[in-house]
Amino acid sequence: MSYCRYITTLSGERKVLHKNYHDHHYGFPIADDSELFGRLIMEINQAGLSWKTILKKEANFRKAYDQFNIEKIAAYTEEDRKRLLSDAGIIRNKLKVNAAIENARAILLLQKEYGSFKGWLSHHHPKTKEEWVKLFKKYFIFTGGEIVNPDYS
Repeated sequence: MSYCRYITTLSGERKVLHKNYHDHHYGFPIADDSELFGRLIMEINQAGLSWKTILKKEANFRKAYDQFNIEKIAAYTEEDRKRLLSDAGIIRNKLKVNAAIENARAILLLQKEYGSFKGWLSHHHPKTKEEWVKLFKKYFIFTGGEIVNPDYS
C-alpha cells in the first residue's frame, strides 16, 4: 500500500498511529451514522490539539460515548456530562462534551427528515468548504472550517 508523503516522514508510535488511521479510516467513505457521528466527535475534540492526541484516545472516546451511539448520547443526562468531564481518557472540555450531546440531538432530527445522517450529508452534496461550514453551523455547535473540511487530499 502506498502512503501519503506525511506518513513516510513519521517514525515510532506516531507512525503506527497514523498508519493505522490511514489504512482503515482516512479517505474511506463512511455510511454508518454512528461512525459518521464518531468522526464528528473526534474532529470537534481535535480542535486546538494534535490529531495524534485524538488518535491515541480513540478507543477511550468510543467507550466513553457508548460506541458513538447517537440515540444514547442524545439521551445523556447531567450525570453523563459529569461522567464525561471526569474521564481522563478523553478530552475533558465542557464545550466539547456539550457539543457531542447537543449534536447527537440535532442528528436525530435530521435522521427523521432525511432517513439518516448520511442521507442528510448526501442531500447537500456537493458544496464548497464555505457552504459546508455555513450549513454545519446552522445545525450543529462547535463546528468550523477544519471540522467540516471536505478536502482530504
